[in-house]
Amino acid sequence: MQLDYELLGFKAGLEIHQQLDTTEKLFCRCPPILKDVKDAKYSFSRYLRLSESELGEKDKAAIEEEKKEKKIRYIGYDTTCLVEADEEPPGPLNTEALDIALVISLLMNMHPVDKVFTMRKIVLDGSNTSGFQRTAYISSNGMIKSNFGNVSISSLCLEEDAAQKIDNADKNEDTYSLDRLGIPLVEISTAADIKSLKQLREVAEKIGMILRSTEKVKRGLGTIRQDVNISIKDGARVEIKGVQDLRSLEEVAKNEVIRQINLLNIKKTLKERCATVNKKIFNVSGDDTFAINLKKFGNLPEIEREFDTRLKKFNPDYYAIISNDKDAKLIGLKEEIDYKNGDLAIVVRDKRKKAISILNSILERADYFLIGVPEETRRALPDNTSEYMRPLPGAARMYPETDVEPIIIDRDKIERIKENLPELIDHRTERYIKDYLISEELASLISRSKNYRFFEDVVNKYNLPPTLVIRTLEIIPQELKRNNIPVENITKNHFISLFRIIQSKEIAKEGIPQILEFLAKNPDKSVEDAIKYIGLNTVDLADIEEYIDKIIEEKRDLLINKRDLSFSPLMGVVMKEFRGKVDGKKISDILKRKIDEFIKNI
Repeated sequence: MQLDYELLGFKAGLEIHQQLDTTEKLFCRCPPILKDVKDAKYSFSRYLRLSESELGEKDKAAIEEEKKEKKIRYIGYDTTCLVEADEEPPGPLNTEALDIALVISLLMNMHPVDKVFTMRKIVLDGSNTSGFQRTAYISSNGMIKSNFGNVSISSLCLEEDAAQKIDNADKNEDTYSLDRLGIPLVEISTAADIKSLKQLREVAEKIGMILRSTEKVKRGLGTIRQDVNISIKDGARVEIKGVQDLRSLEEVAKNEVIRQINLLNIKKTLKERCATVNKKIFNVSGDDTFAINLKKFGNLPEIEREFDTRLKKFNPDYYAIISNDKDAKLIGLKEEIDYKNGDLAIVVRDKRKKAISILNSILERADYFLIGVPEETRRALPDNTSEYMRPLPGAARMYPETDVEPIIIDRDKIERIKENLPELIDHRTERYIKDYLISEELASLISRSKNYRFFEDVVNKYNLPPTLVIRTLEIIPQELKRNNIPVENITKNHFISLFRIIQSKEIAKEGIPQILEFLAKNPDKSVEDAIKYIGLNTVDLADIEEYIDKIIEEKRDLLINKRDLSFSPLMGVVMKEFRGKVDGKKISDILKRKIDEFIKNI
C-alpha cells in the first residue's frame, strides 16, 4: 500500500532504552550481569495489588494489569540481593551511571537539571517486585539534526531495567528472572517531530551512534530497546513497545499507520450501520458464565481479532466470540441476550468478579471502535505488526521515591564533563577519511569498532597501510567468524606480533587469513608458531623466478595459444605455491615480465 505520510498527518516520536555499562546496579551494589536460569539459587511468589497514590488516584494502565490476577514467581541468584526482592530499601543512586547519563545528555545538547530526584513509576505487569520502576529525570530540551529537519529531545531519564520474563507453561503464573532487574539504563524520549519513516530511522540511528560514542553502554541483543509513538490525522497516539532493531522500525511504523486507517474505516462502517454498545452484562449460566451483545458489530474480522487478543491476555477459563446466529455456541442464548443477525456476542466463563471485569474492559474497547483509534500501548511482534498490551499510562503513574535522597548536580562537574566529551563516531569517520585517505565504508567500519584506538596506534607505529590494518582487525575476523572460527580467542598481543612481522616483510599480507585462523584455533601459540606450522616463511626472488620459468616451460602450449590471456590461469598456479610467502604484486610483476619475454621469442 502506497501511503502519503504528509497527507495523512503522520507524526512519530521515539523512546530509546539503553543499558549502561557500569560496575554495579542502579540502587544496590550487585553486579549487572545476566545469569543462566539453571544457576538460580532461590525463588518466591507474589500477587501485585494496586493502591491509590497520595493524591487518591489510580493509573488506568495499572488498573488493567491488576485485572489479570496473575501469580508472579521470581527467581534469584548469588548475584542478586534483598533490594531486587523488595525486602530492603534501595541504596543511593549509582553516581557512575549518573555521570554516563550526563555525558549522553551533553552530547545531545540537552540541559541537565540542578537536582536529581528519583521517582516511582507504577508497573504492575510483574516485571518489578515492588510494583514500580525507579526513574530519575536527568535532562531536557536537546536536539538531533536530521536530513529531514531537526528533532527535539524532550527528556533523558536514568532508570532501573525491569526483570526479564521467562517462558512458563503455567498460564496462571508468570515467571521473572531478577538478574536484569536494577541494571542502569537511560530512557531517551524525542518530541513528536518525526514526519516520515526515513526520518524515523535516521533519528534512531543517530541516537544509537551517540550512545555508542560514549563507550559506556552495553552491546548485544536485548541491551537496547526502542519504543515508537505514532499518530495520524483523526487517529490517536499509540505507543508500540519493544522494536528490537532498526531494520524493523520503518515496517512497524507503516503497519501501525495502516492499522489506524483501518480503524477509522471501521468507525465509518459502524456509524453507517447505526451500531451501538449495550452496556448490559448478561448472566447466562449459574454464577460463572456471562455475556455481552454488541449491536451491529458482527462480521468485521478486525474487531474480532482485537477482542480475541485482549481476551487471551485476561486468560479466562473459557471465552467465545460469536458473529453468526447459527453458531452452536449461541444455542440457548439468542433470546436471552437479544441477539440478532449482524450482532457480535462475547461469552466469558470464570469467577464472577473476574468475568465481569473482563467484559467491562471489552465494552470499553467497543466504545472506542465508535470513536476511532484509542490511545493505548501495544507490543511489537516478530512479523512487525503489534498487539494490544494496556491503555496508555497517565500522570497518576508517577510519584516521588521517598527512600532515595536527591543529588545536586554541581555546575563545575558539568563543565568538567563538557571539556572531556568523547568524539562522536560520525566525526571520527570524517577524520579517518581525511587523515588516512580511506573510503567512507572502511572509515565507518573501524570508527564503530572497539579497535579504533588500536588501529590508530598500529598505523602510526608500524607505518602500515590503513586498509591493510582494517582488513586484519575487522574484515578477516568477520569472514572467519562466518565459518565458525572462534576469532574471540585472538588476543591483542597476537595482533601486535603479526603487525610487527608484516612490517619487517617476513611474510606477505596474503598469509594473514591463515595465520589468524591458526591463532583462533590455537590461542596458546604465537604468530611465529603459526608461520612455521603453515609454512609461510618468505622466499628469495630468485626462487620465485626459477619456479615461474618452470611453469612457463610446462605451459608452453597455453602461452602460444592464449598469449597475454594466459596470465590469469598462470597467476593462479604460482599463487597456489607462494600464497602468504610473497606479496602478490611482486609475483604479478615477475610473471608479466616473464610472459612478455616468452611471447617476444615465439
